Amino acid sequence: MLAYKRIIPCLDIKDGRVVKGVNFVDLKDAGDPVEIAAAYIAAGADELMFLDIAATSEDRTAKLDVVRNLATVTSFPFSVGGGLRSVDDVEAVLDAGATKVVIGSAAVLNPELVSAVTGKFGSERIIVAIDASLRSDESGHNVYINGGRNDSGIDAVTWAKEAEQLGVGEILLTSIGRDGTKAGYDLELTASVTNKVSIPVIASGGAGTREHFHEVLTQGRAAAALAASLFHFKEVTIGEVKEYLAAKGVPLKIR
Repeated sequence: MLAYKRIIPCLDIKDGRVVKGVNFVDLKDAGDPVEIAAAYIAAGADELMFLDIAATSEDRTAKLDVVRNLATVTSFPFSVGGGLRSVDDVEAVLDAGATKVVIGSAAVLNPELVSAVTGKFGSERIIVAIDASLRSDESGHNVYINGGRNDSGIDAVTWAKEAEQLGVGEILLTSIGRDGTKAGYDLELTASVTNKVSIPVIASGGAGTREHFHEVLTQGRAAAALAASLFHFKEVTIGEVKEYLAAKGVPLKIR
């Protein structure tokens, strides 16, 4: 069966607005999440991802009003993450209308949570987010938690393998060093994970050109490529990316 590659716009949410920065800081307002989501759906996105980036540091869960607002205007598949720490948190977001949930820091701190939510809601609805940064000795990448602020000391590949064993359906892999830089995805990091797990890996961090998407989906073997500022500020459109990928023979789902 042909595995279609996906293009996923990411909407980082703070105070109810879409924001974007560089290396997880210097955030700029990019617009209303529902309006931006509608535009991306019309532009040909395969899925959408909403991350409430302040939820963990503010000790709260993702704001459900934003989730409900989106669910009322579209049946399009979308994932939501931010501050999810319990089975009840996950259930609330799914009940609000999300197709999938994204769990990051809480999964690292409490791996049993992953087993619990995949067991209750199904692997296909659970994504584990891995924010990774290159170690100072360049021997590999460590997992960072709390919005990229704290080094967990855990190797990214090791944690990806464990997350798969715990039953997670997908991995969202973000290179902190590439986030917002538009210098290209971290192909070494992405391949190091995709070569060790059999579940889909969504690559994030660094998209700047159409070529970058092709590189990470082929050389990096990612199942999907996620991007934010590149699309938010209309430097490249989803349609242009998909047209380029199709011309290169990358399998894409037509809708």
